[in-house]
Amino acid sequence: MIRAQAQRLSGDRLHLHHGPIDMICQAWGTPAAVDAAYHRATLRFDGLLEELVAELPSLRSENAALFGGIARKMNAAVAPYRPLFITPMAAVAGAVADTILHSMKGDGITRAYANNGGDIAVHLTPGQSLTCAIAKTGIDCTTQIAANKRARGIATSGWRGRSWSRGIADAVTVLARTAAAADAAATMIANAVDLPHHPAIQRRPAHHLQADTDLGARLVTVEVAHLTPTDVATALSAGLVAAQQYFDRGLIEGAAIFLQGEMRTINLTLGPAQNLLLPKETAIA
Repeated sequence: MIRAQAQRLSGDRLHLHHGPIDMICQAWGTPAAVDAAYHRATLRFDGLLEELVAELPSLRSENAALFGGIARKMNAAVAPYRPLFITPMAAVAGAVADTILHSMKGDGITRAYANNGGDIAVHLTPGQSLTCAIAKTGIDCTTQIAANKRARGIATSGWRGRSWSRGIADAVTVLARTAAAADAAATMIANAVDLPHHPAIQRRPAHHLQADTDLGARLVTVEVAHLTPTDVATALSAGLVAAQQYFDRGLIEGAAIFLQGEMRTINLTLGPAQNLLLPKETAIA
């Protein structure tokens, strides 16, 4: 079996890769502190995938007992949304980012992030901030995570993303107190952006697309044709209702919902993206 790999990249970043996990991490501080942070992250990353695989059947279930530290983070992140259907797998990318970010914290580190395919955990000391660029939505923009605010995680979900979605949002980006919490919320809001039984939307049973998916026979979106402005507004409104409920419950700090060139936001200030070079997913500056 190929073991976990760690490599320093240009721009003084750290690349962590093992199987489906592909992360970019960065820390700011004294050179010695950054070296130590990357060493701690590399040590924690070794064996992390095996830890998840050991509980994978339970992580794909709604109410199974979980024992590992990351598995418990995942379960805590999705628990507030039950009895609606959600499994701990809805928070896996964010929980992994939180875990690696936690290992990077230490003396001499002023700010840091762990970016797990666009689900990002952030560490900030007083006075610090990070600007996140949100791309691949048709509306490129930025948002800021600042030390004087509560958000320390950002995640994006949608039918065009890496995971299957039951809704039709091109993307839903959520800020929350942790990356795992943002990951779970983005999944649920993206599911809510929907037009049930609409002829322009193609869906297939999830297990026909991926045999071991936690979604089983539930229908997931595979294609969304052009929608009328009224349809877009209706779908976005449904997602906005869900996002507002989660915001009112304190589950999220803000959200942006994107569908076919239109956007709705809750408690999220977005700025222009022209000053950032946007990569394929989400950039940090």
